[in-house]
Amino acid sequence: MNKKLAFAFSGGGSRGALQVGALYALLECGLQPDFLIGASIGAANASFLALNGFTKDGLDRLTAAWRNANTSDLFPANYLWLTVRAMFGRSSKDPSRRLKDFFITHGVTPELRFADVTQAQLVIVSSDLNTGKPILHGSLPDDKVLDALLLSTALPPWFMPVRKQERYLMDGAVVSNLPVEPALKLGATEIVALDLTDSRETLGGEDGFRKFLDRLIFSVEKRELDLEMELAEARGIPILYLDLTGETPVPIWDFHHTNSLITQGYKIARDVIESQRFTNPILAIGS
Repeated sequence: MNKKLAFAFSGGGSRGALQVGALYALLECGLQPDFLIGASIGAANASFLALNGFTKDGLDRLTAAWRNANTSDLFPANYLWLTVRAMFGRSSKDPSRRLKDFFITHGVTPELRFADVTQAQLVIVSSDLNTGKPILHGSLPDDKVLDALLLSTALPPWFMPVRKQERYLMDGAVVSNLPVEPALKLGATEIVALDLTDSRETLGGEDGFRKFLDRLIFSVEKRELDLEMELAEARGIPILYLDLTGETPVPIWDFHHTNSLITQGYKIARDVIESQRFTNPILAIGS
């Protein structure tokens, strides 16, 4: 059987810098993906990696983009106020323009098609609220990468869902935050799962609407993850699971911790790789 390795990138906003650090460790041990599949900020990392290549130079370019995100104010911190305005139909300055400009500045231009990405097969996950299913963008060569990426990162209240024909599309993390099941559908025989889920967001502090949202989101993401991991196990698909939990919780809109998170992500991945080098069949590729 031909082996097909997928890197599956979860959503997690600013914590996506942890994935960047982990990628350096994965490169060092010789892994090379056939599929790059991501949801939300994971889709951004997957797209930049597919565009620039899974090399030291490609990762350095991705790191530079993350350091630029530090000063771009991509997700304004006043998300509760944005939520209230959206609930009452009040207009506000659309922050999605900042994200679009950021993607374009770093190479994901409006003309870029999936057919133009040749480093590895890129698949971007969005969510269809009308069916409750993930939508996998990338099977049609002429589809635009930027359009798919903006759908996958459309996380309310910062960005609103988009109606397209019979679909109501938004952030891919809603139905598959860590896209293991989509990787299986693509035919992956091995999966490296880069998970940014952080349960600490639900702990401590006073109860209130914000804490309720944190717990609700975490419970959905955790249930999705458990089911998708069980599905992979039932099919006999080996997974190198990287639990990329940083030293301290970082809000998804706070991009001021990039350098520290990259360092932490590298260490976490190196520790997992060393502990599983002789037990995880995926790591035999790079040994």
